[in-house]
Amino acid sequence: MKNGNIRKRLGFALAGWRLAYAQERSLRTHVLFAIAALIALVVMQPPAIWWALVAVVSGLVIATELMNTALERLTDHLHPAIHPSIKAVKDIAAAAVLVASCAALVVAVFLFVEFLRGN
Repeated sequence: MKNGNIRKRLGFALAGWRLAYAQERSLRTHVLFAIAALIALVVMQPPAIWWALVAVVSGLVIATELMNTALERLTDHLHPAIHPSIKAVKDIAAAAVLVASCAALVVAVFLFVEFLRGN
């Protein structure tokens, strides 16, 4: 499976996406914000660099949320009982999502300020 053809590997990735999207409210929220950012870009029509920056931070937020979800699933499977070390792992992974989300928010604020200034 590891070295399967590209179609199989893409299929695994898409199956993971569908599963996470169906079961994780936080992921759906982040996707909603990414769509809102895309709509804002269409309305504002900023230079291409802003499109790239928004795409990168949006992808970063969604990727960290997916990693957080995978890590939570794995830790819950391996150690279903509440344990301080497992809680710490989950909290740290959630903090990674928070950091990525804050970075995206900073980009959004600067984009909005730039739009208001008319540049």
